[in-house]
Parts: sequence; structure tokens; C-alpha cells
Amino acid sequence: MFSNQLKKRNMESLLPGLFWNGSDSEVAFQTSDLKTKLLNLDQPCFILEKNDQLAISNSGETVAQKSVSKDSAKLLAFLPPMPVQNLGDEDFLRFHRVSYAYFAGSMANGISSEELVIALGKKGILSSFGAGGLIPSRVESAIKKIQSALPKGPYAFNLIHSPSEEALEKNAVDLFIKYQVQTIEASAFLDLTTHVVRYRVLGLAKDSKGNIIINNKVMAKISRKEVATKFMEPPPLKFLNQMLEKDEISKEQHEIAQKVPMADDITVEADSGGHTDNRPLVVLLPTIIELRDQIQRKYAYSQKIRVGAGGGIGTPEAALGAFAMGAAYVVTGSVNQACVEAGTSEHVKHGLSLVGIADVMMAPASDMFEMGVKLQVLKRGTLFPMRAQKLYEIYQQYGSIDEIPADERDKIQKMIFQKNLEEIWRETIEFFSQRDPELIRKAEAQPKKKMALIFRWYLGLSSHWANSNEPGREMDYQIWCGPSMGAFNDWSRDTYLSNPENREVFDVANQIMIGAAYLYRIFNLNVLGIQLPEGLNHYKPVKFK
Repeated sequence: MFSNQLKKRNMESLLPGLFWNGSDSEVAFQTSDLKTKLLNLDQPCFILEKNDQLAISNSGETVAQKSVSKDSAKLLAFLPPMPVQNLGDEDFLRFHRVSYAYFAGSMANGISSEELVIALGKKGILSSFGAGGLIPSRVESAIKKIQSALPKGPYAFNLIHSPSEEALEKNAVDLFIKYQVQTIEASAFLDLTTHVVRYRVLGLAKDSKGNIIINNKVMAKISRKEVATKFMEPPPLKFLNQMLEKDEISKEQHEIAQKVPMADDITVEADSGGHTDNRPLVVLLPTIIELRDQIQRKYAYSQKIRVGAGGGIGTPEAALGAFAMGAAYVVTGSVNQACVEAGTSEHVKHGLSLVGIADVMMAPASDMFEMGVKLQVLKRGTLFPMRAQKLYEIYQQYGSIDEIPADERDKIQKMIFQKNLEEIWRETIEFFSQRDPELIRKAEAQPKKKMALIFRWYLGLSSHWANSNEPGREMDYQIWCGPSMGAFNDWSRDTYLSNPENREVFDVANQIMIGAAYLYRIFNLNVLGIQLPEGLNHYKPVKFK
């Protein structure tokens, strides 16, 4: 009976005197059929009381009481169409020419691979190639491949802040400018650098009517207000003046740059994999949105900065929560690493499919090792986090390799490096000669920096070992991962997506966004006092034909 299927709260005052007329063949009563109607996101939903039962139809018309016929049903609620494109900021879709307010963020060392970026781009979803940590020739190869497959986009490339290897950051910007890469994702920045400013400003121009054109788009990933402020404000004059003096930018670009923010989009990074401050999204996102509004009032930009949400986004509930708090778009990371297109090994993908939300921890970061910066990694099935932390403790305690007690040196050579330190130093010289030779010169003059580069040999190769499935190094795999991976596994359990071989990156994106739109409908019905049967309150991945 109706009372067993629907709990009403103040229903009489919702739509008094309104009824529904339509074909009985279009009315659903059973729970599975009700869900099908609710999942017809491009269609409206008429929520009915018919024959003392809850019913839903995607068609029909609303009539006043005086027009009621024997085929009419009491109208409890009306839900307008809820296409996935309605989630997030419509301006994000227009600006980036994409289908969803969804962004697959970068994962360094090419884990967010060419194949991943292309697969999403062909479906109209923006994704960022993981250029961080890669030498220029590898990045250049990726640019050519992605631009060939996606000549009109959408795609982005990651520009990771490299305070220990400035040449990498500079060379990446040189390539992005050379090949006219029009969107970058700036991540791990502690402050602005001349390189990211140069990329931004060289893309500024005016059309024939004097309107500002932004050809080089910047999406900045931040987790602190002070960094967000730098990307929300115009580029600093000190950088603009320096570039103008060197004839790196034109006078017009110098002028335009003072009227636009450094970034078009700000991604609020909460508790994510990789570099993270582990901030709670419910605290950080509203704070940064309010900061954006303050800066908008100050500068009155013609194009308002959009604020998106990343870190912990791995389920429809998380995505909907971010949108409900005002996110213009959502960003995924960890869950994409487990997809078939990701540039990591099958061993890693299988391991990620078993992860729970507590199977992660913080460990020293290779690129900012000397600064004590940490990143979030997988702890299940690997000893990397503990071994990396041990190296950092030794680095803090001693001033050089020679100061480390002999027994301690012997222990780390055998248990962590599995090579002697002299051989590692030779490999380190060869490695950095391709990336930033200046670091080797500094290290030869500074014993503590030499020790840091030797330790970074392990920290850097550990992620490569994971990506290439290096045999015998399984316990040293560095796998960047946040708790969203565990949430995704819980959500997809006992569905086709529980098998990592079925996790195609577009399908994952589609399921999360469809689920978020569906749950938005459920939320609205709950707010209206309509509590649906239990089977309708959740969304699990459904394989669409």
C-alpha cells in the first residue's frame, strides 16, 4: 500500500489542487521501474499518488482540480529535467568547450597518460597530461601525440612547480608556448614564478573591438588562501616589468596583464593523492569561494574566476556535495590511476582496486625533499612510505653522506637502495645531466645537497618502478593515492566496475556524473518531504548499452 512505500511530510501544502493527466502505460510503480524513470535525466519527473501507491511518469501534463478526470492522479511533486550538463558552472563548459563540469587532473610521470587524455577529450571532457617529472623530450612527444588526436581539444598539460629543478619548469613552459598548448594545470606552487607568469602573459591579446582575449588558460590547483590569492590577482608588476625590459612580452600584453587574473580556474585541492595539505573540502571550498568573491569585488574582472573542487572526489555523493557547496567543476585523480588508460602497471591498478579509505599515508616528496614537503601515497602492499621517511630522518640528522655512521649506511644500502652509494651517485649524475646539470655542480660543492640528491634517487625511481612494474621492487613502489580510491572501491563493489579491467576512464567519469545528477533528484524529493523506497536512495554503477 501507499503508506508502506512513501512517507509524507506536509504533503498537502506542496501542490494543493494540482493533478496529473497522462497515459497509464507511462506510469511506473515498481521500485526498479521508478528508478528507471528517475534516471531519465533529460526528462521531467511527475511524482504521483495513484491508486494509493507512489508512481512516477516522465510525461503527461499538470491540471487544476476542476479539470480532473478518472485517469488523473494526485501530483505530489514535479522535477524538471536534470541533464548532467546542468551540474556545475555553465561558463566552465563554454570557456573550455567541454560537455561536463568535470576535470581529470594530472598525475605526474605520465600516469595521466596520452591515452587517458585522448579518451576523455574525444568525449568532450577536459583532462591534464601528467608532465610533472618528465624530461622535455618526453613532454614534447606527448604534446605532438595529443594534439594530433585532439586538434580542437579539449586537453591540458600539467605545469608542476619545481623549486629544486627550475630548468624542468622553464623547459616545460618553453614547450607549451612553442606548441601553443592553450590550457595548463599549475600545481604544487608555493609562489608565482616567472615561468608560469610568462606563459600566462604571452597568451594575452585584444580583438578588433578591444576585447581581451586569453589564449593561454591557467587552472591553478591550490590548498592555501595565500597561494590562491596570488593566482586570483593579476600577475605581479615586478615580473611584468622584468619581462618587458627583456622584450619577452609586448607593451600591450604588459597593459592587459594588469586587468586579468593569473588563473581562470582555481581548483581547491582537499585530501588528495600526491601533494596535499589534507584539508577538509567542506572547510576549504567555501573559504576559497568567499576569497574569490572578495577579489572579484576588488578588481571587477570581466570574466569571473571559477572555483572547482578536487581531493576526495571518487563517488557521485562526493561530486554532488562539491557542486552543492558551489563548486564550478569537480576534479578527479586517484580513481583515474586505476583505469585501463592510466600510464601505470597492471600490478598497481589491481592493487588500487583493493584499497580502503584508510590504506593511505603521508611520505616525503622527491621534488621538494629538502623542504620537508610530503605527499599522500598508498601504504597497503608497499614499504615505500616508511623507507622514505627513514631517509628523510637521516637527512635531517646528518650533514653529509660521510657523517652517517657506517652501520647505518650499510643498512640503507642493503635494505633500501639495494646498491652501494657510489654507484647511486654515478647514476644520479647521469640522471640530472639530462634534467638540470646545475644541480650536480651545486651538489659537488655542498655535501648535504649531494646527500639529498642521492636520497632523491630512491624517491624518484620508486614511482618509476611502480609504473613499469619493476620486478623485485614491489615493496618499494611509490603509488600516489588519496582516500577517494577507497570510497570508489566501496561504491563500485559488486558491480562491473569492481574489476579493474572494466574501468575505462570515460565510463568512470560518466558514472560519477550521472550518479550525482540522479542523487540531486533524490535530494530534492527528500527536501520536499517525499521519502522514497530504500532501493531508490542510492546510485550504483549501471552498465549502459
